[in-house]
Formats: sequence, C-alpha cells, structure tokens
Amino acid sequence: MDAPYIPRQGSERDTLIAFLDYHRELLIDKASGLTDEQLHTAVTPSSLTLGGLINHMAVVEDSWFTDDFAGDSIPEPWASAPWDDDRDWELSTAPDVPTTELFQRYRDAIARSDAILASVDDLGSLSHKTHPDGDEWSIRWILIHLIEETARHCGHADFIRESIDGSVGDFRPQEG
Repeated sequence: MDAPYIPRQGSERDTLIAFLDYHRELLIDKASGLTDEQLHTAVTPSSLTLGGLINHMAVVEDSWFTDDFAGDSIPEPWASAPWDDDRDWELSTAPDVPTTELFQRYRDAIARSDAILASVDDLGSLSHKTHPDGDEWSIRWILIHLIEETARHCGHADFIRESIDGSVGDFRPQEG
C-alpha cells in the first residue's frame, strides 16, 4: 500500500492532517491481512489485540471529533455501550465483532472526523464540549492528540503483529 503523502512545506493544517492520515493508515495496515483468530491474538502478558486497537481508535475518533469537538451525538455502537460496567468495552468486545465490521467502524469514524475537520477553517476553533475544569479544546490540540495516540498504538501494533506472523516495518511517507 502507498503511504499517505506528507508535505515537507505544507501549511500547519495540511501537515497535521497528513501526519494523522499516515498513522491511521499505518494502524490499518498493521492489522490487515490476518485471520479473525490472529486479529484477536494477544501478546502475553497483555490482553491487547490488533482488533481491540482498531475498535479503540474508532471510538477515540468519534469521541474527540464528533462528541467533544462538534457536540454531536456519538454514534452506535458507542452510544449504547455499557461504559459504566466496562470502561474498556471497545477492547473487551472486539473479539465478538467480525473483522470487516471492525475495519468499517474505524473507516466510518475517520470519515466523520475528516468531514468535521473539513468544516473548520481555523485550527484555533474551540470544542463544543468542555473539559471538567471548564476549559475547551482547540481543534489543533485534538489533532495533535489524535496523532500522538494513533502513533502510540501503531507502536503497540508493531509488537503484536510481529509476534503473530513475524511481519515488521512500516511504509515510508510519500514525498513530493
């Protein structure tokens, strides 16, 4: 797969979005081409799986962009998930979700996030929801946080994937 293009002299907005897109695709690439059993294989002593990471990042995208920033209702399956009973619901239920549905959840969440990003001109635009201390998040902060979290989980995915089938490495960003 070709990596998303990351401009070397792009605007702040284009550069941030390109880095987020790169890490989104890298995580999907790390989890692709596996059987259902492999996708839900954990590396001891952790219970974290590639399927769990994909499901987790889908809810993270929807939480930050759809819910917190835009103030829209978070979609299913997140809206009716029993978060009070299982704080890690997206991780613990991932093995029960067909592989194609896990990837579709993530792709759909990315599409919703991208539509929200496309509607915002100013990276200083503030979130609809507030932090418990009453402060809002800028879309810039949310973008940087999503880059950081997605990249961190790509690192987890590296270790899990290597333990499953020996696959290592990642794609290099396209250069213009």
